[in-house]
Formats: sequence, C-alpha cells, structure tokens
Amino acid sequence: MKKPGIYLIAISFLIQLFIPVAGMAQASFNIADTIKIEEVVVTGTPVKVNRNSVPMAVSVIDRAQIEETDESALLPVLNGKVPGLFVTERGITGFGVATGSAGQISIRGVGGSPTTGVLMLIDGHPQFMGIMGHPLPDSYVASDAERVEVIRGPASILYGSNAMGGVINIITKKQENDGLHGNARLSYGSFNTQKYMGSLGYKKDKFSVFVSGNHDNTNGHRDNSDFKINNGYVKLGWDINSHFNLSTDFSLAAFEAADPGPDTLKASPGERIDITRGYWSSTFLNDFGKASGALKVFYNFGEHNITDGFHSKDHNYGLNFYESLQLFKGNNVTLGVDYMNYGGIAENLLAMNGNGIVFADTSVVETGVYGFVQQSLFENFILNAGLRYQNHSVYGDQWIPAAGFAWQFFGSATWKGNVSKGFRSPTIRELFLWGPNPKLSPESIISYETGFSNSFFERKLNAEITFFSVKGDNLIITVPMEGLRNAGEINNKGIEFLVNIQPVNNLKLEATYSYVNMEEPVYATPEHHLYFSANYKWKKLQFMGSVQHIGNLDSDASSVVSNENYTLLKAKAVYNITRNLKLYLSGENLTNEKYAVNRYYTMPGTTVFSGLNIVF
Repeated sequence: MKKPGIYLIAISFLIQLFIPVAGMAQASFNIADTIKIEEVVVTGTPVKVNRNSVPMAVSVIDRAQIEETDESALLPVLNGKVPGLFVTERGITGFGVATGSAGQISIRGVGGSPTTGVLMLIDGHPQFMGIMGHPLPDSYVASDAERVEVIRGPASILYGSNAMGGVINIITKKQENDGLHGNARLSYGSFNTQKYMGSLGYKKDKFSVFVSGNHDNTNGHRDNSDFKINNGYVKLGWDINSHFNLSTDFSLAAFEAADPGPDTLKASPGERIDITRGYWSSTFLNDFGKASGALKVFYNFGEHNITDGFHSKDHNYGLNFYESLQLFKGNNVTLGVDYMNYGGIAENLLAMNGNGIVFADTSVVETGVYGFVQQSLFENFILNAGLRYQNHSVYGDQWIPAAGFAWQFFGSATWKGNVSKGFRSPTIRELFLWGPNPKLSPESIISYETGFSNSFFERKLNAEITFFSVKGDNLIITVPMEGLRNAGEINNKGIEFLVNIQPVNNLKLEATYSYVNMEEPVYATPEHHLYFSANYKWKKLQFMGSVQHIGNLDSDASSVVSNENYTLLKAKAVYNITRNLKLYLSGENLTNEKYAVNRYYTMPGTTVFSGLNIVF
C-alpha cells in the first residue's frame, strides 16, 4: 500500500533545511557527526580532496557509524545511511551465492542480478569474482573497515569496468597510535546466532601492524538456512620517510551456507555452498606536496563448491598506477594506467555420469589509460574533466568521458554538477558459459546529476539534495529465441536527500530519502526509501533507534514484477560499564513485520541480540 503522505512530509521537511533559520541551541556535540562538510575523501578523485570539491555525489560512513550497528558484515550497514543505495538480504545473517542468494547492490537503479554494475573496491583495487563478475558480500566484514566511501553514480573514468552505477570503496584500518591496542566483541541472539570478533593493532616508530578475526554462526530462521563464516585479515605498514609509504595486506574468508528454497507449498530446499575467498595487495605511496601518486598491485582468488556439482576456481589480478601533478596554482593533473587479468575454470564435477564437464577455462585482459584535470577558478569554483581509453581483449576498445564542477558560495553552500559515462564489460559467464554470446558489447549509461549542500548553526545542521538522470540502451539481457543481446534499456530519474542535526550536545538525528522513477521496474531498487535514526547519550547509557520504510520494491529477479512495501523498526541500548567495557541489547524488526526482500524468501520476524564489547 502506498503512503504518499510520508513522502510529502519528508520532502517538505528536507527542502526547508536549505532555507536559513535561527535560534538553534549552540552546544558541543560528543557523538560523531554523520556529515562532515570539510571531510577529505579519496574515492571521487585520484588524490585526497575536500569532499565539497568532488563533483560526484559521495557518501562517507565513518568508523563511529559502523560501530553503532551490530553487523559483522559490512554491506547491511550502508542500507538507509547512503541514499539511493539498496542491498538485498534473505535472512538473519549471510548472503550466499548462486540460486536464492542475496547481497545484490543497486545504486540509483543500476546494479543487476548478479551485481555487475556496481564496483566494490578495497583500498582502491577491484573486488569481484573472476568468472561471474559480481562481488562476494559475505567476505566484506565491518571489523576491518575504517570507513566506507560511496560514489552514487558512474565512476568508470577512474575505475573502469563495473563502476557503471557507482563505487563502494572500503578503506581498511591502519594502526595509527603507538603501542598495543585491541578490541574484542561477542554477541548472541535469536536462532542461535553467534558472532565473535577480535582485533589487535601495534605500532612502533615507522612500522605498524593490524590483525583481525571473525566468526559468525547461525541456525537461521528457516529450515536449511544455516550459515557460518570465518574471516582473517592482516595489514602491515611502513612509513619509509616523509615522502614514501609502503603497505601490504592479506584477507581470507571461508563460509558455508544453505539455500532454504522458496517458502511456497511443497517447495524443496536448494543447494549448499562451500566458498573460499581471499586477496593480497600491496600499495606504494609517494607524496612530495606538488606531486603525489601510488602504485597498487593486487591478487584476488576464490574457490566455489556447490552440492549440485558446480566447482570453480577464479582469479582477478592486476595493478593500478597514477601520478598527480600541481602544474600551477589551483591546478591538478593526473595520469593513470591500470591493468587487470581475470577469469578461471568453471566445471561440473558430477556431470557426464561423474566424469565431469568443463564449461570454461579462460581469462580476459582489460587495460585502461586515463587523464583527469582539476582546475580552481576564483578559489571557490572548481572544474573537473577526464577521459579514459579502455581496451578489452575480446570486444576491443572504447572511450569514457566525464566532466563536472563544484562551486562553493555563501560560506558553506555548495552547488555541484556532473555528466559522466559509465560502462560494464560483459562477464566471462556471458561471453563463454551457458548460452553465451562472444559478440557482446559493453553496457554503458550516461548520467546527469546536480546537487546542493549547506550547513547551518556552526555546522550543527547539515543537508544535501541531489537530482539525477540515468539513461542507457545497450544493457545485456536475455531475448526470447535469441539469447543474450545488448538490447536492454534503462531510464531512471530521481532525487536523494540527506540531513543530520544536533539539537543538543548529546543527541544526533539523521534522515535520508531517495526516490527513483523507473521507466521499467528494476529488481532490488525501491521506488521510495526513507530512513530516520536517532542517537542519544545520557551518562553511561546510549540509546539508538532507526525506522526504515521501503516502498514499491521489485523483489523478483525474473521478468515478473513483485512489489514489496514494508517498514522496519530497530533499537539498541548500550551501557558503558567502564571506559573500555560495554554491554548492549538490540532488537530488529520490532513490529514483527512480515516481508521479503527476495520474493518467497521471507525475512525473520522480531529478533533480539545481546553482546559485550571490550577495548584496550
């Protein structure tokens, strides 16, 4: 059932935030701000810049916001906090892969099923399965992230393929303080759900190390919906001198999950999966003030086993190099090159009476060269423009342009505009497996966006509004009797709002709203997405709550349209026993709403968790 009143109230309230008013109490806020107007970001441009200087819409989720949740997986933290972004779920924890899986990501209606139109990055290097082309949501854990930067809109100019709808860049933790520091957390909740996390960091002089481990286990809220995962992470850093820094990290995740199957009458459960994912990377940074850059090398790998006989081993390795130069005042020119080789072997070990069959054993190579220019005019007006040349070993080459501006006026007010092209190369699955088409061209879209942001009352009230339009006509779809073809179209328009406010020194309020008008329904993209949260601190107690409303969500990945509408209520109470020891109690779906993000995969009703967090 539609609720237009809710949307009109939200829109009216948020628009009023751009009209100057007076009389708000002046106070020092002691809970981390959600929007940091002068925040430095590294995802929207090749170099670190003020967030207001980036013409793209960029959202930042910092460490404090991550720790407010009970999530061990990182992607659910973003739902609601980042306007225009939606992540599907199917149970109390765990996403899975293959049939019945969740973890599909949509930004402004671009993403796909599986997700190949939104690019996951870890410290700037790409993360996706080498054969299928999608990220693995279960392998991204909250304990390893210092913050998350999200580009809402195409970013192929900088990151190449898959950054068609946007980019989610996980910035990993680095031990900053000297000495030994640690953190441990354990929790227990509904359906025998157990979560354990431990991390240690050590720094002495120019050397640092950070290690972490996670274990999650649940029986699941349905029969045959159990899930368990083990994650490990290590990061080493060396500040060679004032100009050079070297870091290397390694991550490994192993998880098992079951597909409970649809919850329809006489339906049978699906398959079980056993997945191992890992990566290694190394980054060499240089910074001489007027010249700075990086060389990054990475190697991603994985092995997938499914009880129907499917087995795969895949890889995704490469390098990124860029160097930025300040040629004169207000100018920054960046030249970059990236190389990526991805692929692997996919087979069924049970086919052909147990003799097995190999579907594909191949890889493709992508190489990109790009230039990016930023020029400040009159100090407060910044122009950005760039061009990328991309070569693919199967379909050939293409050019990717982008241009935009950011104008800061009246002190803290900012107006941005951006036009950019995003693209996605066809995956190995689409080119060579299961009804393939080796003549497929890359998908591409053109995005237009403009937005305004402002802050008031010494930045105790911050607000943003963004308008966007996304168009494309060569998406890869299955055409009846013809198979895979570049015949799909997309035409989405929408609005995104974000506001936070601190009326008193120990209270934080946050709201986001996104509206996506889709010419054709898009799976995993709600037409309306409204989110509100409150965080109140009193002496040793802290109370947090949120309300999230989803309107007109297409929950069926097939051509059938199935709209879902639901509202979720969460709450959490934290008691600080000492400065280093906390107890918490939380509840999700407190109104016991019945809903499904994936059609026929009903989500849990009310769930309760309690836990302990230790910091030293």
